[in-house]
Amino acid sequence: MEKRIDFTRGPIVAPLLKFAGPVLLALFLQAMYGAIDLMIVGKFASAADVSAVSTGSQIMMTITNLISSLCMGMTIILGQKIGEQKAKEGGDIVGSGLVLFLIIGGVLAILLPILAPQLATIMHAPKEAYELTTWYIRICGGGAIIIIAYNLIGGIFRGIGDSNTPLVTVIIACICNIIGDLLFVAGFHMGTVGAAIATVSAQFLSVVISLKLIAKKQLPFQVKREGIRWNNNIIRKIFFVGSPIALQDLLVGISFLVILAVVNSLGLTESAGVGVAEKVCAFIMLVPAAFMQSMSAFVAQNRGAGRLDRAWKGFRSAVLISFGFGVCMFYAAFFHGDVLSGVFANEVPVILASADYLKAYAIDCLLTCFLFCFIGFYNGMGQTAFVMAQGIIGAFAVRVPVSFVMSKLEPVSLFRIGLATPCSTVLQILLCFGFLFYMRKSRRLEF
Repeated sequence: MEKRIDFTRGPIVAPLLKFAGPVLLALFLQAMYGAIDLMIVGKFASAADVSAVSTGSQIMMTITNLISSLCMGMTIILGQKIGEQKAKEGGDIVGSGLVLFLIIGGVLAILLPILAPQLATIMHAPKEAYELTTWYIRICGGGAIIIIAYNLIGGIFRGIGDSNTPLVTVIIACICNIIGDLLFVAGFHMGTVGAAIATVSAQFLSVVISLKLIAKKQLPFQVKREGIRWNNNIIRKIFFVGSPIALQDLLVGISFLVILAVVNSLGLTESAGVGVAEKVCAFIMLVPAAFMQSMSAFVAQNRGAGRLDRAWKGFRSAVLISFGFGVCMFYAAFFHGDVLSGVFANEVPVILASADYLKAYAIDCLLTCFLFCFIGFYNGMGQTAFVMAQGIIGAFAVRVPVSFVMSKLEPVSLFRIGLATPCSTVLQILLCFGFLFYMRKSRRLEF
């Protein structure tokens, strides 16, 4: 049987780091996957292409995160079955999940290309980048089934305590994407369209190769043909656990899209600058994001085994480790944002706009180590309704209104607009501590 990590016994930090390491590397390569598009487009195309790729990819990222979050429902259920020593039931869970996500992928593959112009309009894509943004959404949207399959593979294996297989899929995709970008963007000068084709092609090749590799693995369960069906009970459980996470991620993603739409209305330079900053942010937030995913699997297994005290110790360890990295990322983003932005752009105004926006994200680096670990902890505990609530409150009670108000203050500053994000994070952390106090007082959580 393939080696997987049992989080329910033995040391805490070592297995958590062993699991988080491949997750971190996978997220790094995933960030590279998106960043390479913008990097090569920024070096070999125009500011309009940079704006189009950043806006289009932000829309696709929101949709992808929605699917990944819904998939988290399956990941958590699998993790609980592992903790309960009922891993063989995983075959039916995975089979029903495959049917569910295949249907969702088919619907998105039809709707996204049709709605691409409307989405570009809603995002206030600058007129110079409007048509390019539309084409990016059409091409990537048409490959929705591929994108879903790519993320589904990772979710399944993280649920059984295997973070190495998802890493392999990301490595394959990243290599293929680099080759595709160099071929279509740098070689054939296809700009935004070339970047979109490279993205979908890379994920398709990754899925095909990964499935061949996975076929050689021995899993703790079997996915039989008769198990690949719509099982109402399993689908209901996946939705019950995953829907709050997915809805939260969708609405939070929409809040960031609103901010991007506000920035897009300011002009092409600001639009391109924020697009560059978002790619840099994907790297500086890597460690807390890795621990968020790892905490979900860690806590889910220990909850299934009745080891809540161990789950809480893992949470505290994750916060301390990620905070140390957060301090380093704060320094880099706040004081050297221009250097980081210069990796993805050539035009000085775009670099300066990105650096200004990054200063606000630098502050958020010191806060997300708490918030992301809390989210992973509550997801693993099955408290996904609260995760949804705190995310929505933070997004629409703070992030959207603060960014809108700041955009109206003269002179307009991307730093002030960006402050909406750490302001939201502060409120969400307070909500997480409040819910922890409530759970302990009501004896729903004892450690």
